Amino acid sequence: MRNLAIVTTVSLAAVLAACTSTSEKMASSGPNSETIAEVSPPPPPPPATPPLMSSPSPVAVVSADQFALRGTVNTENVVNSISRTMPEYRYVPPVIVPVPDDREQYDGKEVSPVKVVSAEPVSTFSVDVDTGAYANTRRFLTQGQMPPKNAVRTEEMINYFRYDYDRPSDRSTPFSVNTDMAITPWNKDTRLLRVGLRGYDIDRNERPPANLVFLMDVSGSMNAQDKLPLVKTALAGLAGELLPQDRVSIVVYAGAAGLVLEPTNDERKIKRALDSLSAGGSTAGGAGIKLAYQIAEDNMIKGGVNRVILATDGDFNVGVSDRSKLIEMIEKKRDTGITLTTLGFGTGNYNEALMEQAANHGNGNYAYIDSALEAKKVLGDEMQSTLFTIAKDVKIQVEFNPAAVSQYRLIGYENRLLREEDFDNDTVDAGEIGAGHQVTAIYEIVPANGKGWIAPRRYDAAERRIANPNTNEVAFVKLRYKLPDGDTSRLIERAIPMRALQSAQAPRGDFAFASAVAAFGQRLRGDTLLGTYDFDDIRGLAGSGGDYWRQEFSRLADVAGDLDVQSGG
Repeated sequence: MRNLAIVTTVSLAAVLAACTSTSEKMASSGPNSETIAEVSPPPPPPPATPPLMSSPSPVAVVSADQFALRGTVNTENVVNSISRTMPEYRYVPPVIVPVPDDREQYDGKEVSPVKVVSAEPVSTFSVDVDTGAYANTRRFLTQGQMPPKNAVRTEEMINYFRYDYDRPSDRSTPFSVNTDMAITPWNKDTRLLRVGLRGYDIDRNERPPANLVFLMDVSGSMNAQDKLPLVKTALAGLAGELLPQDRVSIVVYAGAAGLVLEPTNDERKIKRALDSLSAGGSTAGGAGIKLAYQIAEDNMIKGGVNRVILATDGDFNVGVSDRSKLIEMIEKKRDTGITLTTLGFGTGNYNEALMEQAANHGNGNYAYIDSALEAKKVLGDEMQSTLFTIAKDVKIQVEFNPAAVSQYRLIGYENRLLREEDFDNDTVDAGEIGAGHQVTAIYEIVPANGKGWIAPRRYDAAERRIANPNTNEVAFVKLRYKLPDGDTSRLIERAIPMRALQSAQAPRGDFAFASAVAAFGQRLRGDTLLGTYDFDDIRGLAGSGGDYWRQEFSRLADVAGDLDVQSGG
């Protein structure tokens, strides 16, 4: 089966004509004077003078070049000046052409290697609160197939769920630090060290005002039920969460970039604007991003949330399609205080690699929306943490004591690793934590003199004879972070006592579930260090209780186990 894309000769203005309900009739117009894309054979002739949608306010359609020439301008002036000179358009039915399947793009990394403490005692990485890999993996499994290994990032699987971490005692420190240790379920000779962070919560009415720009892909590749219709559902739900001081603008892009809705907090106007959109044309993603950032900048709220929310399948094929140039542009805008959240949709041509990297470099977060329920979770239940950053450039560094630990490996975070010297360097960008966000990292460690993955080296004996005075500590954890408006980092330090290693037992409750999710991700990635630990074991470790999301995980583990058996895995 092939996906379908729409290619049309109509100007984008025809599909963005107004922010009224789709039930309104169209009024007549003159001939079409623009062409977005040419196809062969030509489209069928248009119907006789169909009416245009009535519009309560002017609508601007601006190309990237037009907007660039204007520089930093007032949005209202752009809308009014262009609408006075904009030609009339006639509707031309789109031509349906097939788009090949299996063009999804991922940028997975190899499973992290084992480290020998005597050689590399320090592990440094940037935090990650993205959840897209889990939802995308769920999509594959519910469709009856295993996800590509490159699509699985174990840290995003773990961080999809909430855990019972202590709340921060006060806002002077934006998050709490929690550590615990357990015997590894899949290897009795190793231990799991869990480091968990929990950001402070804020009441809805305490959230600062938000200036949000919805940047929506309405190109032909979005013409599927799991794409543009789901985008509308997701963003309509977010519109219902707005406060009186918030503002939302809507920018779309296909063959050109256009401003569909000027800044407003009127939920009805936002939903009418969303309802009016349909898919067609090629994808000038770069042009759309430029316009969205300009609108966000023109309506900047000092001390507030200023964010572009990009909703697309990531299929950038026109405009700024070079990934490095696109990322460079996003980083420059990040430094002005405008962050970027990316929401991925759809199948077949999904460019997950670009979506995840764009959010990372835009100081935002990345999520994959595979259902209306997931849309509510990401943009409804978790809106505060999605939008309001309480700490930025958050880095974690763990130094293992060679007297207590001989080998270790970090589970996941392969694309978030930092150099040791990056930890104290405040110019190095790292991850963000939102209000109420949680971050979990799990290490698998080998106690000193225990059986490790790497055999003893011939010339290690002299190293092992060196006395180490810090025999009361297993490891030392350090965290660096900046406040949202700060440029200088703050430091949190925490020693992990030896008794945590000596008293470790089998994981229970919360820790058992986190361990099950970690094993699930690693199993899907083909991690050979799990040995014979399979999906049935994972299902048993996760248990059957918990909220809806944990119960769903158990069902997915069952599905993965069935598929694994069918494939002979």
